[in-house]
Amino acid sequence: MGALSPRKIEIVRTLVEAAPDKIVGGLQMALADTGEDPALGSVRELVEVEVHERRLRNTVLQAIAPMCLGDGRDPRSLTFPARVLPLIWRGLRGTAAEEIEEAELAFSAFSPEETSGEAFDHLARIAAYALRSRDYPEFREAAELADAARPDGAEQLAACLELSPVVRRSALRIPEWLASFSEESAAAARLAYKDAVAIAEDAGPRFFEMLAAQMTYPWMVLRIISEVMDKPNERYLADSEMAGFGERLMDEMDESMKAIARLDIDGGPEAGRRAGKLVELITLQVTELETYIDLSRDHGWGHRINKQKTALAGVVEGRIRDAEKYCLLALPTERARLRRIRRPQPRLSLPPDETHVRRATTLLAFVQEVRSSANYGGFAAARSRMLEHVGEYIDIYVEELVDLVKTGDVEDPDRAQAFLGVAADLSLLLRGEKAADLVRRRAAAAANPDAPPVHFDEEDDGEAESEHWERWG
Repeated sequence: MGALSPRKIEIVRTLVEAAPDKIVGGLQMALADTGEDPALGSVRELVEVEVHERRLRNTVLQAIAPMCLGDGRDPRSLTFPARVLPLIWRGLRGTAAEEIEEAELAFSAFSPEETSGEAFDHLARIAAYALRSRDYPEFREAAELADAARPDGAEQLAACLELSPVVRRSALRIPEWLASFSEESAAAARLAYKDAVAIAEDAGPRFFEMLAAQMTYPWMVLRIISEVMDKPNERYLADSEMAGFGERLMDEMDESMKAIARLDIDGGPEAGRRAGKLVELITLQVTELETYIDLSRDHGWGHRINKQKTALAGVVEGRIRDAEKYCLLALPTERARLRRIRRPQPRLSLPPDETHVRRATTLLAFVQEVRSSANYGGFAAARSRMLEHVGEYIDIYVEELVDLVKTGDVEDPDRAQAFLGVAADLSLLLRGEKAADLVRRRAAAAANPDAPPVHFDEEDDGEAESEHWERWG
């Protein structure tokens, strides 16, 4: 295959420039081993240039880069349209060539802890001025996009760029501030806040919005706010310009609880795990609020958070009850035909119900995922009772069904094995791999009574025994 024509290269360039950072990074990795292919080689070179350009751009515009998302209309946090970022960079390329060269030299030997960011901060200040003046097409388009996304968006974007030096320095200390506050780190956080409001009196909330955008979990910015404000009580914080951070977090918790309540029980184990992770997230967020804000249980934020904790426990306990119900439906029983046998027997008149099995596995995956948050969330007792009850039910069910298989009292051995497979799958989610392997081995042994007996040490991890029954299964 020959090299791409200039026209095709330009088409590829346009597509690459419009792609998100993750896509461009993925292209770089995919093209890394293309060898000497002339067509792909030209594309690889183009992508490498684009990756370098974006790294430089995202370093220079670090303070606003993570805030440029989607259409920029997020009502709960300060964001700007994603297209704003490349427009600003293109504008800087066209109007500040010398300053860009200085930034490239600094970037070539850049070390966050050691290299001065002055060259980058200077470009951010140029961009702020150009956004306000709107004298150049790229900056004018960026300003118009920001204004269309939110009221006074261009001015807020310019104000964020002016805070770049403070945010760049503060971003280096975020891991330290989130881990714990010493007297030194607390003083540094308060000084950074003072530096921000020295640039603009109304910069406080904007500064924390920009710090939050630099974090994996933006809601953790409350730790820094708390330290700067000396762990405020809820009334003081709720009446301050920082109130939006706490209210936003509580709104997010409400939305997460709605998502848990809407769990698609036909969605399979992954859907259950996603809902379980939301439960853990809510408990972490409640801990954050209770730890870093002085709350009252009887009114205000404290009262709302207590209601949320109660609602969360209620939703989770409802899912736990559903898990028990569908586990029993997935392994149905019936009264024994012989009066002397009082214990219910596995019902084998129909094959396993796929709907019941899918719902049981979805809900058991959910129950498994909430184990780390059960104590704090207030549903540990309900979870433990369910696990114990369902575990005993499966033990008895497997015992009875294995006996029926061994004695030949089943009309359809394949159907019996199918139910034992269901029991193994539920045991995997309920108790782990060893419990599931035990059910599988017992099923194999019952189906193959002529297999030679083999002794396995108690210390054996089960692999040898599994291989034995696989050979005879």
